[in-house]
Amino acid sequence: MARQAFDTLRALAIASQALGFILIITLETVLGDAARVWQGWTLAAMVAAALWIALVRLYRRNRARKAMARRLADDD
Repeated sequence: MARQAFDTLRALAIASQALGFILIITLETVLGDAARVWQGWTLAAMVAAALWIALVRLYRRNRARKAMARRLADDD
């Protein structure tokens, strides 16, 4: 299988994690101790985004694997 030059899921994962960490630091700077609840929600959103991206990646990989198996079966 040929690999893409630009992996959109990887870029999305990096961007979401970077944005989450920036938001956590900003919340701490602006709100001080009152930021704890918002930081928790931000962390939960980061984990949810990471799990969603992992599931999409798994789905795409399995779909490509099945397509490759079909092509190989058709060639035989």
